[in-house]
Amino acid sequence: MSDIKLNNTTVANSPGTEKSLNNIGDILRKFGPVIVLVALVILNIFITNNFLASQTLWNVLLHVSTTALVAIGMTLVISTGGIDLSVGAVMAVSAVTSALLIDSNIFVIIGASILVGSLIGLFNGSIISYFGVQPIIITLATMIAGRGVAQVISDGYLISFDNPTFEVIGKGTLFGVIPTPVVIMLSIAFLMYVVVKYTSFGRYVEAIGDNEKAANFAGVNIRFIKISVYVIIAVLASLAGIVETSRLAAADATRIGELIELDAIAAVVIGGTLMTGGRPFIWGTVIGAVLMGLISTTFNMNNIPDAYSLIFKAVIIVAAIYIQRER
Repeated sequence: MSDIKLNNTTVANSPGTEKSLNNIGDILRKFGPVIVLVALVILNIFITNNFLASQTLWNVLLHVSTTALVAIGMTLVISTGGIDLSVGAVMAVSAVTSALLIDSNIFVIIGASILVGSLIGLFNGSIISYFGVQPIIITLATMIAGRGVAQVISDGYLISFDNPTFEVIGKGTLFGVIPTPVVIMLSIAFLMYVVVKYTSFGRYVEAIGDNEKAANFAGVNIRFIKISVYVIIAVLASLAGIVETSRLAAADATRIGELIELDAIAAVVIGGTLMTGGRPFIWGTVIGAVLMGLISTTFNMNNIPDAYSLIFKAVIIVAAIYIQRER
């Protein structure tokens, strides 16, 4: 039981008061992103014209789908105590690869693009696991090199194309309503949630983030798990690059995936996964990505300069970090 001093008089907190404060803190830590998201939705209902139109809501999810895909992979990486700054470059390389193979069979296009991206993830994970290089260092180097490779193989030009079959990935809809990228994003989120929640792989990821040495003593194959999470994030970044290229019917090695690593990290932090590693919150990350997208939509639809939305996002991120500090 703690004490509070008022005018040099010590007053003891009651156990009930202290318990209530702890309960409030737990609620904020677990449901803070959802509370902010619901509050923002309610605000938009009153101030934003046509916000409740189904097209508006699907557009919000459509525009955050690629960020959410990358952020889901980032959740696993951060849960092991790592980080990956190369995801934007992986998106660019995969996008250019798919554009260059656009006349091939769609399965060849998707398979080759994901394979190229996964090799980058395999490289990152191997260097980190076998040579002990800090993740931020090697992935920063890969970010720079990967972006350069994408620009070289595309000769620095925008590659546009016309392939209706491939474009269904980014422009199609399910039942004529739900955009295909949203279906892909939700499917991946559900799959990764099941993996994290119900498989030994998910428990090993959490164990490494909590205490790598203890996990090693317990017999966890640290190298395999770390390499795996970097391959997974690269595959998801490649998929995000394919979706973005399909949606735009073009691949721009300079712009595609630009700064998405920062948005992905922000979504993970807001979603409740600790930057120091530990338990991954997949659906929290998805909510974090949607929240960031909804903030941008709110400002854009009300003709408020986007610079203000960046400030608001920064406040949300700082608040999330403060809550993490309490955890």
